[in-house]
Amino acid sequence: MATETQKEERGFESEVQQLLDLVINSLYSNKEIFLRELVSNSSDAIDKLRFLSLSDAGLLEGAAELEITIDFNEKKKTVTIKDNGIGMTKEEVISNLGTIAKSGTKEFFGALSGDQTKDSQLIGQFGVGFYAAFIVADRVVVTTRKAGITGDEGVRWESEGKGAYTVETVSAEQRGTEIVLHLKKEAKEFAANHRLRNICKKYSDHISVPIRMPSVGEEEGYEVINEATAMWQKSKSELKDEDYQTFYKLISHDFMDPLKWVHSKVEGKIEYTTLFYIPQIAPFDLWDREAKHGVKLYVQRVFIMDDAEELLPRYLRFVRGVIDTNELPLNVSREILQKDKSLDKIRTASIKKILGLIERLAKGESYEKFWSTFGKVLKEGIIEDTVNRERIAKLLRFSSTIDDNENPAVSLSDYVSRMGEEQTNIYYITTESFSTAKNSPHIEYFRGQGTEVLLLHDQIDEWLVSHLTEFEGKNLKSIVHADLEGKNEEGKADENDETKEIGEHDEFFAKIREALSEEVEDVRSSKRLTTSPACLVSSAEQPSANLERLLQAAGQEVPKTKRILELNMEHPVIALAQENQDSADLKDWSEMLYEQSILAEGGKLEDPSGFIKRMNEMMLKLSGA
Repeated sequence: MATETQKEERGFESEVQQLLDLVINSLYSNKEIFLRELVSNSSDAIDKLRFLSLSDAGLLEGAAELEITIDFNEKKKTVTIKDNGIGMTKEEVISNLGTIAKSGTKEFFGALSGDQTKDSQLIGQFGVGFYAAFIVADRVVVTTRKAGITGDEGVRWESEGKGAYTVETVSAEQRGTEIVLHLKKEAKEFAANHRLRNICKKYSDHISVPIRMPSVGEEEGYEVINEATAMWQKSKSELKDEDYQTFYKLISHDFMDPLKWVHSKVEGKIEYTTLFYIPQIAPFDLWDREAKHGVKLYVQRVFIMDDAEELLPRYLRFVRGVIDTNELPLNVSREILQKDKSLDKIRTASIKKILGLIERLAKGESYEKFWSTFGKVLKEGIIEDTVNRERIAKLLRFSSTIDDNENPAVSLSDYVSRMGEEQTNIYYITTESFSTAKNSPHIEYFRGQGTEVLLLHDQIDEWLVSHLTEFEGKNLKSIVHADLEGKNEEGKADENDETKEIGEHDEFFAKIREALSEEVEDVRSSKRLTTSPACLVSSAEQPSANLERLLQAAGQEVPKTKRILELNMEHPVIALAQENQDSADLKDWSEMLYEQSILAEGGKLEDPSGFIKRMNEMMLKLSGA
């Protein structure tokens, strides 16, 4: 037996301390959740050992019976949770219990309101895991040893949750992890057999690992208190909604019920079971495409891995659940997964199953909630999943000029159903905000004609429309492109309008074109403007101004492209500019028209102070001052 080393004291990361304070202060009304979290962690540790032992049986160290034990001491007011799973090394203890290695941390703490009820709901999005122990304990002692290393390399971690912890090397004959909770006075109720059993029955009954507790009555020893069966292997007729909801909370560490779920068993050449959940709220690492998420792969009820892209595509990363099959070899590796035809078929069927679930959601009132939470992620499917692109397209929702509502509620099918008989295109505009899209000068003509325009204001929309170019035989067309000018719905030029403008304003256009020779490709009369004096349009081959801004914000070099300045010849401002076309002020007039066009589409000026100076000088001249 090795001699215990001197204790080393370390401080928690500031984020850990913040989370501890939040957990302790906000979950006072749901204290029993601590046991669910700790038992779930123990189950995960056993799953990892079970998988690794398939290729290295020595990790079992002659003790192949895997289990979780829950014990208590009423006099000492302690609760002990112990597992013989994979265990941890000293480095892993420090990493797992002293830091939060999780994306979205900054956003999580930034979202806290100080309202304990609201903040306790946010915890469900972030997950509390081990730190839930401090809901009921004022001191926590963890003793652990990694499977496969010697008994004198055990580790003891101890903390009162007040900013620091100690860690030391100790002797540990058995692999796995033991957590001893020294209960607070107000939590002494948990040092009781019936209380702990009831909590396990409520939250952990479907864990496929035996949970043992001291026998009740005259019998001595320990007995299994949970069903220890894989819940997803039961038939749907055996399960109630409460069973599905409880299991979801167990695997997701969420505090809220799921929005919807689908459970299916497939028999035939390939036999497998799937259980998928759609959460109500998004995790804070939703936008980290490389983060670990919640679909677990089991082979013959043995946990293999979670969040492999071979299981589900990234645009469905908000889905939680399990896939269990008998078709893969137990010693499956990621390389095998990438080549396995059986899993490819399961993946394809799973995607269809989840899309079907979302389609059912789309028929009800809860779809608005789903879309506001996960809509931007689902849009990625248009880019990633060419096979299901048409199906995903029907699930998309957008803002529209039909109601000017910022909450996206219009489907492409809705748009098509409202199109006039002669309309052949689905019109849209992409900007960086709803208000910019709603008030864009480019929309004025379409509003006047009663033609609906989709208002696309998510960053991903630029990429979405580059991949989704048609829907149900209708082309998607941006209204900021110049080829809309002077054309009717059939795309034919209106010869009367064109000949009417020839020569009428050529001299005026030429002077502005010369004044803006470094900024614009051309200057011409506009048919799309009714209330604004000017706007900028792009040719069909050019990227939109919004896309250029997005690329620049991402650090990419974007070659400067000249666009076309269109003028509303009926506007009083343009009439004033024409009156001054022979004066030295025309340069300022031209710059003003160009710069206000940039501002109207949500762009930024290279010289804002110069714009303000010209505007002030012009107002003074016009006022006669």
